[in-house]
Amino acid sequence: MDRERDQADIQTGRLLFAGQIDFVKGAVSLDTLPDGDRPEITFAGRSNVGKSSLINALTGQNNLARTSNTPGRTQELNYFSMGDQMNLPVYMVDVPGYGYAKVSKTKVEAWTDLVMTYLRGRANLRRVFLLIDGRHGIKANDREVMQMLDSNAVNYQLVLTKLDKLKVADRAVRVEKTYAEMKGFIACHPEIQVTSSDKGWGLAEMKADIAELIQT
Repeated sequence: MDRERDQADIQTGRLLFAGQIDFVKGAVSLDTLPDGDRPEITFAGRSNVGKSSLINALTGQNNLARTSNTPGRTQELNYFSMGDQMNLPVYMVDVPGYGYAKVSKTKVEAWTDLVMTYLRGRANLRRVFLLIDGRHGIKANDREVMQMLDSNAVNYQLVLTKLDKLKVADRAVRVEKTYAEMKGFIACHPEIQVTSSDKGWGLAEMKADIAELIQT
């Protein structure tokens, strides 16, 4: 069963994402990453899984993260700073999607290497929110990423997106199947975030979890 969030964390999360959020930079290589002087939370997932839409929905800023129907649109590690006005500084990071992109194979391989190296080695990374398209569930390349995160002891949590696109009767089935499939992945957080950027489902809970993460 999903736990009840503390009301203080709900409020802190709401204020955190309602405050000033600034684009810092798009890092194209590891040596262009910002200094690791604050906690980071990262959004990752297959191309076109809804990362940018979820970030925009969480922040209430429609154009903070670019959205596109073309997979592979995000091509950099996009850094956003937030929480400074609350003395809870944190970086939110939107990483390139994996699995597909309408660009050259060489460029896809370069993006993949950048993302995987970043996820393995960023010491101040508190959690990776690994987005899974709720219409399709966990795919083979998702499992590969989960195995890589497990092998490097990187804390990550599954986020089911686009649940509103499923029929009502199919939503609980998808959640239960995902819980069953994630068993055995040792670095995976035991609770799944269930979301819809369009309907606003799960956003308050995600904000509360992020607020809790950066205060610990």
